[in-house]
Amino acid sequence: MASSCSEDDLCCSVCHDVFTHPVVLSCSHSFCKACLQSWWTEKQKQECPLCKRRSSKSDPACNLVLKNLCEAFILRRDQRASSDSEALCSLHSETLRLFCLDHQQPACLVCRDSKRHTNHTFKPIDEAAQDLRDKLQESLKGLMDELEHFEKVKTEWNQTRKYFKAQAANTERQIKEQFQKFHRFLEEEEEARISALRKEEKQKSLRIKEEMEALSREIAALSDTVRATEDELRAADLSFLNNYKAAGVRIQQCPLLEDPQLHSGALIDVAKHLGNLSFNVWNKMKDMVFYTAVVLDPNTAGSGLILSEDLTGVRKGEQQQLPDNPERAPPFSGTVLGSQGFNSGTHSWIVEVGQNRSWEVAVCEKSAGGKVDTSCGLWRVEFIFNEYRAYTTLDDYTVLSVRGRPQRIRVHLDCDGGKLSFSDPDNNAHIHTFTHTFTRKLFPYIWTFDSPLKISRLKVSVSVKQ
Repeated sequence: MASSCSEDDLCCSVCHDVFTHPVVLSCSHSFCKACLQSWWTEKQKQECPLCKRRSSKSDPACNLVLKNLCEAFILRRDQRASSDSEALCSLHSETLRLFCLDHQQPACLVCRDSKRHTNHTFKPIDEAAQDLRDKLQESLKGLMDELEHFEKVKTEWNQTRKYFKAQAANTERQIKEQFQKFHRFLEEEEEARISALRKEEKQKSLRIKEEMEALSREIAALSDTVRATEDELRAADLSFLNNYKAAGVRIQQCPLLEDPQLHSGALIDVAKHLGNLSFNVWNKMKDMVFYTAVVLDPNTAGSGLILSEDLTGVRKGEQQQLPDNPERAPPFSGTVLGSQGFNSGTHSWIVEVGQNRSWEVAVCEKSAGGKVDTSCGLWRVEFIFNEYRAYTTLDDYTVLSVRGRPQRIRVHLDCDGGKLSFSDPDNNAHIHTFTHTFTRKLFPYIWTFDSPLKISRLKVSVSVKQ
């Protein structure tokens, strides 16, 4: 690779000369250490001279690969320059035709016979150059392989960065969708409760309006009787005496009314609308909320698996290009782990296996690198070839006698008691129990051959304790 590099490829973009002690920034651009420090001092900014990206390190790391390439280039350039004119020995002014393997330096024929090189081994210049060139080329090959590996890793990491950016965008979309559902529910609930309040207000307003109208009519009738009687009282004696009998009859015919009072419940039932408002709304919201004891981790799924958006179901799909992160199962394994591990207490969850022709439900340990440790840390029950089996290792299994064909499998893990039980929750039938002293964190594990598997949802209930 070094032989294909031109001088332009190995030049610093600041001084335009071959790199001297090159350092690399986090943006992957390299510069001579002195050039970079001079640039930063002049600009008073710690940024890349090319892309202007700010550097977090005041003392960037040395680019060893580039440094070795530059030194090899300068060596070859100097060799070509020296080959253009025949070099002479600085001590004897003789042509340098030999190479002292002991001193690792060129020598002339006089040098060979001098005391300084007694019992030393020599080779012709061309043979020594070729031998050392081959040796250096072999050393360079290791650097080239390492460089190629680093470039490959860099490409993979770049793909990983694009993948988790897509993960973040997709996760953000789902979060917003979930909250939009909650917003719609709360808006509809708010509208319904305000509508009920306004309906009550309208009904009570109409009733009191009708009662006020009836009262107004009574007031008007009484006012007419009072006014007519007062007129009679102000009349002359003879006129008063002539009309007295009629005035008395008019007063007696005017019925005495009961004291008007507001009826019970005339006011707005504020307690009905505001009492335990938040609790009642939350209690009603539980119908749109669910809980699963196990949430699947998409970062552990094989590349041939598709997880549901709520991370409770998994099915087979087309092979995907996924990052080879440490937690990821092998591409064609068909396995996925739960996102949370357990190392104490008791835990229970149900896996809906349905009519799946082949499946595994298990718990497993992870290796130090985050992978599933199938060599010693996997306890599973599987259905395959119309047979139920219990495995403790990859090869050792026990055939199980299972009644019917369970559609759901309950897993009950007692970490402290050292028991892992599998059962059919629909028939309350025991399937198998492992006993083991668990020392490491255990993760839920499922595997599917073709059909979907799903973690059952648990019903959410609300209770009030005095």
